[in-house]
Amino acid sequence: MEKVNTIVVGGGQAGISMSEHLTNLGISHVVLEKGRVAESWRTARWDSLRANGPAWHDRLPSSKIESVPQDVFTPKDKLVEYLVEHAERNNAPIRTGVSVISVTKLHKKQGYHVVTSDGEYEAINVVAATGAFQTPVYPKMVPEDAPVMQIHSVNYRNPEQLPEGAVLVVGAGASGGQIAEELVAAGRKVYHSIGRHIRPPRFYRDREGAYWTGVLGRWDTVNRDVKRNIALAISGVHTKMPIDYRLLASKGAVLVGRTASYENGKLTFSNDLADNIEFGNNSYLDTLNVIDAYIENNGLDLPEYPEARNLLPTTEYETNPILELDLAEAGITSIIWASGFKRDYSWLQVDTFEEDGTPIHDMGVGKQPGIYFLGLPFQTRRRSSFLFGVWYDAKYVGDYIAMMQKYHDKYNV
Repeated sequence: MEKVNTIVVGGGQAGISMSEHLTNLGISHVVLEKGRVAESWRTARWDSLRANGPAWHDRLPSSKIESVPQDVFTPKDKLVEYLVEHAERNNAPIRTGVSVISVTKLHKKQGYHVVTSDGEYEAINVVAATGAFQTPVYPKMVPEDAPVMQIHSVNYRNPEQLPEGAVLVVGAGASGGQIAEELVAAGRKVYHSIGRHIRPPRFYRDREGAYWTGVLGRWDTVNRDVKRNIALAISGVHTKMPIDYRLLASKGAVLVGRTASYENGKLTFSNDLADNIEFGNNSYLDTLNVIDAYIENNGLDLPEYPEARNLLPTTEYETNPILELDLAEAGITSIIWASGFKRDYSWLQVDTFEEDGTPIHDMGVGKQPGIYFLGLPFQTRRRSSFLFGVWYDAKYVGDYIAMMQKYHDKYNV
């Protein structure tokens, strides 16, 4: 049985960040990844995906993305290259193709027994760095034997993979918005089911949206209840234009409210489309107000963007909402569920979870000593699950592990 101080589970941005800090602290560790380095970026994203912020911002703080200009929104393939190179540069001890089967507490002994597909380990600490997007979920309201192709957004690659016919995209967040937009641009008939969402400005007053979110302190929001369960409609495809569902409708998309039920070949939708679009527009305008106030209060000489407040007119789908669709009559042959993910820690068989499987932790430090988490939404603040934010949480967890090791070393525990 191989012995190591810390085992990090997951070889994505969280695991790579964790390894960097553990290496700097001189703590022996291995990173176990069931696929390849940055596997989710490789195979759980669509072909045209780009980072949702420019290269100078959406990166690990300790190294730049050199393969693209700093104001470019990095394509996913370049992000994979960047993460691989970052891991190699830091000599990260990543073992790929290794699945973790179970982690259990050693009997009357400090540390954990880790069983993997490539052998067993004994470790003082285990860091679950599997991130926020683990197991795709969508409501099983449409039967599997219904005459329509159903996939989660994690399995979508490009328009060509879908059968001929109309497509229903369910979800108003980044994935749903970008996929629907791509399908419309490809000439597909698209029905888009939209729930409540916020849509930040993409570019305003001569500054990128990520900049404004940063200087306004919104990446560092620590209140876990602040809009955490509301979809974020943002895209890296159009670097100076926010996602606007009314604009998408003007290009041919049919907008409907939240998908509610299915029976006998018919889908029903909630009568909430107008409210959901208004909520998104209000969040957009509120952010512009806050930015304007910041500029005024700090005496910044930045150009005004009055046209940014010119919202598109209300669509026919808001005034006369579609509440029911017969899939066959509408010609819908595929449904893409951009409906989020759930966590899966079934391999982590320790006492640090709520009954529903939610990790019990304080800033990533688990309830059970020696168990840590990384990459969770709002783990410490809003930026925690983002590429540019997880690095800071990894530093905190690394420093905590090092501090605890000093206590143990004092009495040779």
